[in-house]
Amino acid sequence: MEKKDIDLSRILVLTVNPRVDYTKIAVYRLEKTIFLKMIRHTDEELSRFNSVIEQEQFRADMVMEALKDNDIDFNNILMVMGRGGLIHPVKSGIYQVNERMKKDLDTFNEQVEDVVNLGGLIADNLARRFPNAKAYIADPVVVDEFDELARVAGHPLFERKSIFHALNQKYVARMYAKSIGKKYDEMNLIVVNLGGGITVGMHHHGRVIDATYGYDGDGPFSVIGSGSLPAGDVIRFAFSGKYTLEEMLEMVRGKGGMVAYLNTNSGYEAEKRVEKGDEKARFIFEAMAYQVAKEVGAMCMTVTDPIDAILVTGPMANSRTLMKYLMERLPKVSEVHVYPGDDELEGLAYYAYLYLKGEIKLQEYNPA
Repeated sequence: MEKKDIDLSRILVLTVNPRVDYTKIAVYRLEKTIFLKMIRHTDEELSRFNSVIEQEQFRADMVMEALKDNDIDFNNILMVMGRGGLIHPVKSGIYQVNERMKKDLDTFNEQVEDVVNLGGLIADNLARRFPNAKAYIADPVVVDEFDELARVAGHPLFERKSIFHALNQKYVARMYAKSIGKKYDEMNLIVVNLGGGITVGMHHHGRVIDATYGYDGDGPFSVIGSGSLPAGDVIRFAFSGKYTLEEMLEMVRGKGGMVAYLNTNSGYEAEKRVEKGDEKARFIFEAMAYQVAKEVGAMCMTVTDPIDAILVTGPMANSRTLMKYLMERLPKVSEVHVYPGDDELEGLAYYAYLYLKGEIKLQEYNPA
């Protein structure tokens, strides 16, 4: 891409964030949102597909239809940014989608297939339909900046992995640093991402040196994830003959956490129960906040210098009940700032414009 001849005022950036039952898209010009849409997908529509990856064409067609209906100029779309998925570990930054990445998005993590893998694939699918566009991802969930101490799991056959809400965590951390006139790489920040999964990361001078592995059983329980479970009991359950591999994995992610306790994966519905006096729902919210706060406290111990701030973000940060209990328990080591909702689309656009303005370089996905 020859950025020296680019007129930023004409360029459009399309961002795509696929989730379980919807695909969220936005179009940006000069880092300002000019179009935003959440495309819902019904259970009936998705039941036609045998796997998440098979939904690529269907979702891409829905995005195209939404863009056409709103007269988006395809000629001016220069970058299609998709949320990154479960590929090989990479450094933080922006990557053009290449054939190796598409292959890994499709097949690398077959046992832990996740809708996030559709981000790069849909971006590539769409970019090929626009005359001047290319596809990219930025800060995928596998960004790995861990200190070596953080990798030690307790047995040489196992290693702690860096899989967390990298895009949203780093975007919020950078925006906070900018808001107070400081540089992200000069600060110590603990970032809590409260979503369907929950991750807590220690951002030490621009690197996430440790984070909970919220995807596969580590840290606090969440809406659909069990978090850390007693390992011995899990092993005994696995060999009891009562559960398949798939059922055990679902206990960890998909059917664990709040959905297992309250039989709902809707934080909104669970909070309504609390408001109506449901003591069990209230207790589960308090227990979730307890575990999150405990993990924040643990992250304080990963650095030897002071913590500048604790940042709380993600959709569940909109929950009055959860935030009430969490704010009561968070360690009194620094001030707390709350950024409710998820900013993945804004984070993707942020990276796109950093690249277009020549402030960061494009990285190549080429794992060994």
